[in-house]
Amino acid sequence: MSLLIRIDRYLRRTGVPPSTFGRRAVNDPRLVRDLRAGRMPGARICARVEAILQEAE
Repeated sequence: MSLLIRIDRYLRRTGVPPSTFGRRAVNDPRLVRDLRAGRMPGARICARVEAILQEAE
């Protein structure tokens, strides 16, 4: 499953705004918007996002 799909599911489930998620995850409020626009995240960003998603499960 793609990272963006997992983020979107997390956002729907928790009600956290995309900008807040990006700020908490990697200090980038545009993260989710940029991913939706085709941005390819690096390994460090993926690891930080994965950590947040794992905490929520």
